[in-house]
Amino acid sequence: MGVIKDNTGKIREQCQELILSDKQIEEIMRRLLKEINKGLNKATHPEADIKCFITYVQDLPNGKEKGKFLALDLGGTNFRVLLIHLKDENDFEMVSKIYAIPQSIMLGSGTQLFDHIAECLANFMKEHSVYEEKLPLGFTFSFPLTQLGLTKGILARWTKGFNCSGVVGEDVVQLLKDAIARRGDVQIEICAILNDTTGTLMSCAWKNHNCRIGLIVGTGSNACYVERVDNCEMFDGPKDPNKKHVLINTEWGAFGDNGMLDFVRTEYDREIDHFSINPGRQIQEKMISGMYMGELARLAIVKFTRAGLLFGGVGSDILFKRGQFFTKYVSEIESDKPGTYMYCRDVLDELGLEHATDEDCANVRYICECVSSRAAHLVSAGIAALINKMDEKSVTVGVDGSVYRFHPKFHDLMKAKIRQFVKPDISFDLMLSEDGSGRGAALVAAVACREAH
Repeated sequence: MGVIKDNTGKIREQCQELILSDKQIEEIMRRLLKEINKGLNKATHPEADIKCFITYVQDLPNGKEKGKFLALDLGGTNFRVLLIHLKDENDFEMVSKIYAIPQSIMLGSGTQLFDHIAECLANFMKEHSVYEEKLPLGFTFSFPLTQLGLTKGILARWTKGFNCSGVVGEDVVQLLKDAIARRGDVQIEICAILNDTTGTLMSCAWKNHNCRIGLIVGTGSNACYVERVDNCEMFDGPKDPNKKHVLINTEWGAFGDNGMLDFVRTEYDREIDHFSINPGRQIQEKMISGMYMGELARLAIVKFTRAGLLFGGVGSDILFKRGQFFTKYVSEIESDKPGTYMYCRDVLDELGLEHATDEDCANVRYICECVSSRAAHLVSAGIAALINKMDEKSVTVGVDGSVYRFHPKFHDLMKAKIRQFVKPDISFDLMLSEDGSGRGAALVAAVACREAH
């Protein structure tokens, strides 16, 4: 038995680089804060990694919002159209439909993308008998935007596998309006464009007025938070003396693009970055999000298999193929009760690794735990830094995204780690957003309408 145990020891030893020490987390927090301040300040904004885009959202829901609103939620390989009827505080009706975005459109022209969205929107309105009405619409667009106002957002760059031509540098609200005008059959008033983090914060704030941070840990990773307008040198346009705060969309996925995270990156991180469609970009996101987590685990598993430490040195074609170890596998493997390997064996069978021993299962699980815990701790470092920066006595963090939602331990890992690094006199809470970015978009539109009328 000594030989097998020795493999376990070697694997654990080599996985040490995936484990963040408290000292490293403190350093990450310090660097993140420095980068956030760079993004907020006019002089340093152009070279800042964490852009801290101003959202121009200054009013949180107060529960008095009423009426029918449309929301459009584009943030990944599919998008949703929602119709939301807000009746009174905490009472609303919602219908929604998911539409796929084919790969050809994700990599095609911007015109094709927005025509596709407008067509789905019109079909949805027909289906739900609001085709004749003129409704306010909130547009959740979950890509890095430079906002010039509540209804004007310039795409800074594509992420998450999109690369539509003719959109970067353009106002996406205008592109959507143009596409709707080309059809000429539906009437829509676009009241707000926002990011999914803003939507999550708004959606949670509707139920919980303490919500000050919106966090996404899904295909991508990002956070927004409430900042004092006085600290926002990039705020453009008239400032309302009665409105002291504004939501900031940090776009923190880009943290580390200038080398700030190199001290904790591993060979697996570098390989993922090298083969991604945006090398050198979104470095922190590649260490956290669902788009990459499974692949990080796969690269470590492959390395140990080739070194003869896993599966007796015998891998499989599927295991050795890029992108074939899905992030959901990480969640499934970690859902097994300690000492049992039911889900783990299912996953390994799917990968053609039926010959795995119990030791192999235990080691694969350990690798997955290292990768997912590191992700949770990186996110926690960021959230703790934001909570300390805002320095309010009690803060609720609204969270959405598939990794946070489905990983069995992510919430608990975050709660413990944030507690460790938040000032002792501050209390905080993590709240799972019920359908955040969709309802949030409608709420931003509703609040904008509440203000306008």
